[in-house]
Amino acid sequence: MALIYDPTAVSFYEPKAGAHKVSSLAGKTIGFIDNAKPNFNLLVDDLAELLVSRYGVAVVLKRAKRGASMPAPDPVVNELAEQCVLVITGSGD
Repeated sequence: MALIYDPTAVSFYEPKAGAHKVSSLAGKTIGFIDNAKPNFNLLVDDLAELLVSRYGVAVVLKRAKRGASMPAPDPVVNELAEQCVLVITGSGD
């Protein structure tokens, strides 16, 4: 018998008051924060292309942190918060 593992994590996040789900990505601006791990920039390029071609995303903003263990600089966070409906952070390797 094969074992199947569910990698779904338990969410401890509680949405802020006034937060909303994004019903559609069409015409929206999406942001990425590259945490400087190897290959994340390659993943982001592919994801950005898919978001534009399949989901109609209008603009993809890519910003970077200086390192994985450092927070994104306040100007980067503020810019993405102002302009994006969704921001994805991640790592490569």
